[in-house]
Amino acid sequence: MEFKDFILAHEGDDFGALALARGRYAAEVEDFDLALTTLEVRRKLRSKVPEWYAVPSLRYPLRVSGEQCSSAETARYKARVAQGSFESFRVADLTGGLGVDAWAFAQVASEVLYNEMRPELADAARQNFAALGLTNVQVSCKEVAPGNVASVLGDFRPDVIFLDPARRSADGRKVFRLEDCQPDVLQLLPELLASCPRLLLKLSPMADITLVCKQLCCVHDVHVVVAEGECKELLLLLEKDYDGPYEVTVYENGSVINVTGGEGDMSKPSLRDPSHTRALRAQLWAPPSYAAEGGHGFRHITLPSGEFLFEPGKGLLKAGAFELPCQYGLEKLGRHTHLYVGEDVPEALRPFGKVFRVLESAPLDKRSLKDIGTRYPKADVTARNIPLTSDQLRKKLGVADGGPVHIFGLHIDALSANYLLVCALA
Repeated sequence: MEFKDFILAHEGDDFGALALARGRYAAEVEDFDLALTTLEVRRKLRSKVPEWYAVPSLRYPLRVSGEQCSSAETARYKARVAQGSFESFRVADLTGGLGVDAWAFAQVASEVLYNEMRPELADAARQNFAALGLTNVQVSCKEVAPGNVASVLGDFRPDVIFLDPARRSADGRKVFRLEDCQPDVLQLLPELLASCPRLLLKLSPMADITLVCKQLCCVHDVHVVVAEGECKELLLLLEKDYDGPYEVTVYENGSVINVTGGEGDMSKPSLRDPSHTRALRAQLWAPPSYAAEGGHGFRHITLPSGEFLFEPGKGLLKAGAFELPCQYGLEKLGRHTHLYVGEDVPEALRPFGKVFRVLESAPLDKRSLKDIGTRYPKADVTARNIPLTSDQLRKKLGVADGGPVHIFGLHIDALSANYLLVCALA
């Protein structure tokens, strides 16, 4: 039986049971262990990289490569960043892995060098790229180490070098500091820049943007990549001899926003300069004005500008773009609350968070907790900048998860008080 036929015949099987039945099935396929691993990885790729799942002849020798590879969406975004303003360009992917990034680069680049240090992955990639119909990818299997970059590139002259350092230690622990990843980009940086003027690095979403940009030189752009509601990776684009401030961009829900200076306004201060950042925050943040009724109890408030609340997504939060919504006309409820209100939320901002309509508001006290909890027995609950966790607030409200509303418990700076906002997705 051909490899792809075995894969199709058993793709719905229980992997444990199939492994135990080795004696029965091993003779049906040329490499039973490879087939088992391929079946497991294919299941992961079904939604992650559907274009690869659709080709049953592809081979996946390592389970971890299926877990660590980019999704088709994030790989295509990397290719877009690598391309920049090039009409025709060449990419060297020096940490090839499963090959999904190289596959995406090949869609837009004239030539791609895929290099992988593990022979089993390099051999599989050579077969897989052919099965995928790629004719512009060279496969290499060389060690990327200090003193060896020129040898890895050989005669290939890239316009962009891409690296995705492995983020696991020798004992399998996840790491995210540059110096703990392999290969060590900090040691390789002089050689890399001597070989190519542009470097694209994929880093852990846990990496500290400010720290890594201090460790590296000539960072031109930082991209925070969000997919499926999670911050998946940081992309850093380095340009040789560049010494200016870096721009920070967030990709989420198929949309892109420059969070350093708003909608492409490069004259705005950069996040790289702390003094500019402090000045920008001081300029943008001001406690909003509220209309309050009910005497000292503040039994009712009228939210500034009215009816909508914006909750930034993980991309804006990771980028530290806490004042960006203010540039779009929204008002911040509290310096450390990171929730914003306004008459409406501009379309340009909507892909980067959740938009709610505020239904009602009340002080966070025993009376309001009982009243709102009784009227909304099922609700999502979030605590922001109050001395309660979300779970603790949910218990005090006595509500179950789910339902049509979202209840926020938060601190409103202008009132120096904690409030409950009952909201519905807009």
